[in-house]
Amino acid sequence: MIVLASKSSGRLATLRAAGIEPQVAVSEVDERAVEQQVRSAQPDCGPQVVVQALALAKAQAVAHQLGRSGLAGWRYVVGCDSMLLIDGQLVGKPASADDAVERWRSMRGRSATLFTGHAVIALSPTKGYSPDSPQAQGVSRAVINFAEVSDKEIAAYVASGEPMYCAGAFTIDGLGGAFIESIEGDPHGVVGLSLPLLRRLLAQLGVTWTDLWQS
Repeated sequence: MIVLASKSSGRLATLRAAGIEPQVAVSEVDERAVEQQVRSAQPDCGPQVVVQALALAKAQAVAHQLGRSGLAGWRYVVGCDSMLLIDGQLVGKPASADDAVERWRSMRGRSATLFTGHAVIALSPTKGYSPDSPQAQGVSRAVINFAEVSDKEIAAYVASGEPMYCAGAFTIDGLGGAFIESIEGDPHGVVGLSLPLLRRLLAQLGVTWTDLWQS
C-alpha cells in the first residue's frame, strides 16, 4: 500500500487519477526549521538538496508514526516537497496575501523553475520502520512559463485563497491553470508529485507500478 505523507489535494488527485488509492497521513513537519537546518549545514547547497531534505523529513515523520503500530503488509511512504526558483531565490508558499501579490507581479510574463523532491520509505510488516529501512529518493524539475496577467487578475486570484497553499503561489490544476502559458518538463511534478519519477523510485524498491492499480 502507498501512504501519501501530504495533505495536498493535488497530489492525492494525481495518484487517484493514475489508478492508485493511497492512505493519507499528514507529517506535520516544521518545513522552515528543516530548511534552516539544511542551509546551516550546507550554506551553498542547491535547490535540489533543500526540496529533497524536506521530502525525506516528511516521509520519515510518517514512517515513524506508522512504524509504532502493527502493519498488515508492506507500506511505501511517499513524501514530497516543491519549491520555486526565481531570480536565484528559492521560495515556497507565500507568507501573506501581500506576499502572494508581489510574487505574481514579479513572475508574470517570465519563467521560473519548480523543483519537487520525492522520498519513498519501505516499511516492513515485521520490522516496521528503522534507520536501515529501504528507501529511494529523487528530484523532478520543470520550467514554468507564466502568462502576462493583469493586476486585476492577480488581485482576484490571491483573493480566491488558492495561491496561499501552494509552492510558488500558483497551481496548474486549479484556478491558476489559465495563468500558465506552458511547461517544459514533467507536468505532474508541477502538481507536486511526478508519476514517472515515483514509478522509478518504487521500482528501485522492488514494486511494480501496475500492481498498485486499483481493480
